[in-house]
Amino acid sequence: MPAVALISQSALTHNLSIVKSKSSAKIIAMVKANAYGHHLNLITPLIENADLLAVSELSEVQKLRQLTDQPILLLSGVYTSEELQQAIDLKCQIVIHHPAQIVLINHNTQALDIWLKIDTGMHRLGLSHDEYRQCLPDFESNALITIKGVMSHFACADELNHPMNLLQLKTFKQLTDNNNNRSMANSAAILSNPAAHFDFIRPGIMLYGASPFADNDHDLQPVMQLSAPVTAIKTIQAGATVGYGSTWIADQPTTIAIIGIGYGDGYPRHAKNGTPILINDILCPLVGRVSMDMIAIDVSHITVSIGDTAILWGHKKLRVETVAQYSDTLSYELLTGISGRVSVVRGT
Repeated sequence: MPAVALISQSALTHNLSIVKSKSSAKIIAMVKANAYGHHLNLITPLIENADLLAVSELSEVQKLRQLTDQPILLLSGVYTSEELQQAIDLKCQIVIHHPAQIVLINHNTQALDIWLKIDTGMHRLGLSHDEYRQCLPDFESNALITIKGVMSHFACADELNHPMNLLQLKTFKQLTDNNNNRSMANSAAILSNPAAHFDFIRPGIMLYGASPFADNDHDLQPVMQLSAPVTAIKTIQAGATVGYGSTWIADQPTTIAIIGIGYGDGYPRHAKNGTPILINDILCPLVGRVSMDMIAIDVSHITVSIGDTAILWGHKKLRVETVAQYSDTLSYELLTGISGRVSVVRGT
């Protein structure tokens, strides 16, 4: 019996309502990386109710376009004339973030909707301040081109008091004006910095019920519930070890349940001893190293049967953020890392 990732439609709707309660700005829903691992065909509430849908690559646009006629924003932009034509055929709005893309767009002979991305301090993607100022008049005077908006991206929005946040926001305001449709706020800024909301906000991780911060005080509901069955139960004696490397040693007689999920399914290999797993509404600790196909947990304090369901994350008692903390990673990585052998299904 495979592990199952259940995708809640009601939680998607709820989280979108939280976004709307935080801002009156239009919503660019981030659905890249197969909707953060939640599968594009299973996020209907987002597809139907966002103002714009954003993905990273043309391959994602192709899949999404089969599901909707909604506007799609291509965050990576295009680099060749062939990609440009494909983006036009798929009715994309295209992000321009590099001078080479400016040259390509200037040779375009078809109607095109674009966004300009400015580097305000993250130094990843984005036009320099001079590049932005120089290209803007040409694009504004080109009858074939419609500038749909101007954007930038925070480097440290999840660190509330980081000085980069104020510096980037100030820079963005100085470079743009109120006549532009502006966008800067990701999930962290949506929740913490109303001054960054502008005309369009770009929620990502919060749509899927995880917080960009260490705590979750915003009533977000987990969208993905990951579960797997109990496949074996055994009792070991004090001094016995569990798993590869014998890294966990029982200090008393202990009942161990084996759960049919491992790093081959996307459960984090580096989850520490003590990482909580929920069985029969009770939290139980992980013992021993995570294997490719299974994990072991201590169930000495509860009654468990083979076939019972273990919840790995996605419950009010066990959030994905908690598992990420035990694994020295981020909820983003866990959600997008679910492998193809996990059965991903639509929930209510």
